[in-house]
Amino acid sequence: MTKLSEATRTKLKSVSTATVATALFKRGLRIQMIQDVRPLSPDQPTMVGEAFTLRYMPAREDLNTIDVFRDRSHPQRKAVEDCPPGAVLVMDSRKDARAASAGAILVTRLMKRGVAGVVTDGGFRDSAEIARLGFPAFHHRPSAPTNLTLHQAIEINVPIGCGDAPVFPGDVILGDADGVIVIPAHLADEIANETFEMTAFEDFVTEEVGKGRGIFGLYPATDPRTLTDFAEWRKKNGR
Repeated sequence: MTKLSEATRTKLKSVSTATVATALFKRGLRIQMIQDVRPLSPDQPTMVGEAFTLRYMPAREDLNTIDVFRDRSHPQRKAVEDCPPGAVLVMDSRKDARAASAGAILVTRLMKRGVAGVVTDGGFRDSAEIARLGFPAFHHRPSAPTNLTLHQAIEINVPIGCGDAPVFPGDVILGDADGVIVIPAHLADEIANETFEMTAFEDFVTEEVGKGRGIFGLYPATDPRTLTDFAEWRKKNGR
């Protein structure tokens, strides 16, 4: 897994998924947003980390009994213990929230191990408890049934689809109030630098619009005055 630099991690924590989506769109990448997932708590921090993946398949009943959890190599349990600190556990649950992808005990274990967050395109059980952890967690909706009911954990740290987005191990995952987006690993530094600059400009624009300024020539910056004003704003605000 490619190690995310602290400089890039810090920059990405200060930008939005919306800004990143625009930067990716400029590069022809249009399906990087994980669809139909949302934060369990509106107060949870921004999530940034490298993807460590878990893939579920439809459960076959004779192979997915409660006894499988006795096996230390069970992929779900192994993913929780192997996901590196600073990484994000991303689960492909086939967009099926009829059974849980995990619950509060496993999510708490991830948090205590220093993992940066967890995402599933299915659901979590114990969702209210997870929401109170203050840990970045994203799912489609709450789901009480055990994952064994419908999901068979089959392999870890392989390419997956999560909410219709392709996720390769080591890709950079950014999650905020709008959802979760996947940044290809080889673009992480480039996207972080560009969106950090974009965010400064958007903050300037927001402030100007709040003062009553019109958007023509301002956003996008087609009026030379805009760039002059922006340079002065950056100097004044240390941005």
